[in-house]
Amino acid sequence: MTELSNKQLMLAGQWYRPDDPELAADTRRRIELCARYDAAQLAEPAERQAILAELLGELGEEVRIRAPFRCDFGYHVRIGARSFVNFGAVFLDAAPITLGADVQIGPNVQLLTPAHELDPQRRRAGWERALPVVIGDNAWLGGGVIVCPGVTIGADTVVGAGSVVVRDLPAGVLAVGNPARVVRRLV
Repeated sequence: MTELSNKQLMLAGQWYRPDDPELAADTRRRIELCARYDAAQLAEPAERQAILAELLGELGEEVRIRAPFRCDFGYHVRIGARSFVNFGAVFLDAAPITLGADVQIGPNVQLLTPAHELDPQRRRAGWERALPVVIGDNAWLGGGVIVCPGVTIGADTVVGAGSVVVRDLPAGVLAVGNPARVVRRLV
């Protein structure tokens, strides 16, 4: 039986070690593409979209992302049509990050998929795994929101600025705080 590579383990959602030559090559690719994108702020929109299309796994029509934009790999990020990502976004996409259509992402939002080992020995050895993040259609994440690994935020939900989302949020609610909690229904 062939042993799986760290990249294969990561893609399968299993425990892996990120200090891997294959993942390092993917990181170099991301560094180059993010640098090109950030440097192309004055370029024509089509040129900027072409860089994003090369970087990201899926890019819907009329998506706008303001630089600087940071991600782990890029190929795990899928963004639906007409979504907007403001300055300073960090998408740590060791697992899939999916944004639906018409999503609004405020400045300095962090979507985090890596989960580190709780056992101190394994954590010291560098083991981690990644859990997907999903943001439903027409959701709005205010500035500075942090979404933790494995969280799904429902369609039409608004998350208040500075909130930390540690559990799934249903569709059509307003959630705020640390940890984020539902304060009322919107639809």
